[in-house]
Amino acid sequence: MAVTEPIRPQAGPQEQFLASSADIAIYGGSAGGGKTWALLLEPLRHIQAEGFGAVFFRRNTTQIRNEGGLWDESEKLYPVIGGSPKTHNLQWTFPSGVSVTMAHLEYDKTVQNYQGSQIPLMCFDELTHFSAKQFWYMLSRNRSMCGVKPYIRATCNPDADSWVAQFIAWWIDQKTGIAIPERSGVIRWFVKIGDTIRWADTKQELEEFTMTGEDGTQVPIPAKSVTFIAAKLTDNKALMAADPGYMANLMALSRVDRERLLGGNWKIRPSAGMYFKREWVEVIEAAPAGLRIVRGWDLAATPETGENDPDWTTGTKMGVDAGGTYYVLDHAYDRLSPSGVERLIKNTATQDGPSVQIDLPQDPGQAGKSQVMSMTKMLAGFNVRSGPVTGDKVTRFSPFSAQAEAGNVKVVRGAWNDRWLTELENFPPESGHDDDADSTAQAFNAIAKPLQPTAIFGTYG
Repeated sequence: MAVTEPIRPQAGPQEQFLASSADIAIYGGSAGGGKTWALLLEPLRHIQAEGFGAVFFRRNTTQIRNEGGLWDESEKLYPVIGGSPKTHNLQWTFPSGVSVTMAHLEYDKTVQNYQGSQIPLMCFDELTHFSAKQFWYMLSRNRSMCGVKPYIRATCNPDADSWVAQFIAWWIDQKTGIAIPERSGVIRWFVKIGDTIRWADTKQELEEFTMTGEDGTQVPIPAKSVTFIAAKLTDNKALMAADPGYMANLMALSRVDRERLLGGNWKIRPSAGMYFKREWVEVIEAAPAGLRIVRGWDLAATPETGENDPDWTTGTKMGVDAGGTYYVLDHAYDRLSPSGVERLIKNTATQDGPSVQIDLPQDPGQAGKSQVMSMTKMLAGFNVRSGPVTGDKVTRFSPFSAQAEAGNVKVVRGAWNDRWLTELENFPPESGHDDDADSTAQAFNAIAKPLQPTAIFGTYG
């Protein structure tokens, strides 16, 4: 395929990232900032260098192969300059013999696969997904005999709890969590001694830190240079022109995810009150007719004795109209024995009627599967669906949170309202229970997605 026009980065942060001379350059911030393409462009400057090679890392292979991920995007770029794909091992080779490989580091121990390797260029896509242990070990494999000075390039979205947030703290306003514009692209130097990192503005300032050389004398520890370059969605003019609706997609996220992925906030964390406020929802006297309705459950099986504080079994009934407005219709809750839980779910199903879909969570392992199988048999005659619980609780609750904040959720007045509203305002709790939020998320995620085949035994009725 012939190249019809020059391949170049977009002006702004993408160009700055590709022009950096730092040993380690990290390009991070908002989703849609052009980070993946910047990373894919990086090895192209060396495809004529004999002996050069580059490896792109994601935490797992699925992330590499995802639509719009590294491999998918590389197929749009690398063939234009003569790249030949080897899909089975996720590798590109170029006419000069240079190769670019995409690989995973799914477990901390996976780094041992690279013992003895020398990789002139390492590219980490979503650096916050990797552990510090993985990064520092792989840094020891970043070496070169091909004439290209070894270096590392990385991209990431903000994550307040990652080791990366600490590593790039100098570039981030620690009060607001937002990158400091005048520091973006500024190079600093460090040496790492054990678990301690010593920083300086110049390489010379670190010469006091020494190690024993081959001749027994003390020599300076080689310092590494680092920079962080902030990216915003608005920096990616190509994406903004091709998909102007993407900004709206990010605006529709929950507040925490919106601050991270649109605002580039490195300090924002989930906390009570961030994911739900009662003023976001309107309490109404009755819901309209014609709703598609689901009751989602969160299951527990320990009765209250007066000396314990067990989890609650909760069931949230939710409907959606044709216009995409969601209605919370009812919320059941109790602390019961296993047989009591079964009676509660069966009695509630009878009251709701067979038109209401029942959505049951399936906990991991054989015990979770057996529990759902037993309950599905018990509920013969009702529309029962189930599936494995995936993702953490905050991730599962976030889609409902986003719709509530946008004003798309109404609540039918009932005696359960205050308890339900209070529990959701306290989510995620520092301690205590999140069962009400879990069943709410279970109902919402079931009703918001297209109908799927029933996981176990089909639909009864």
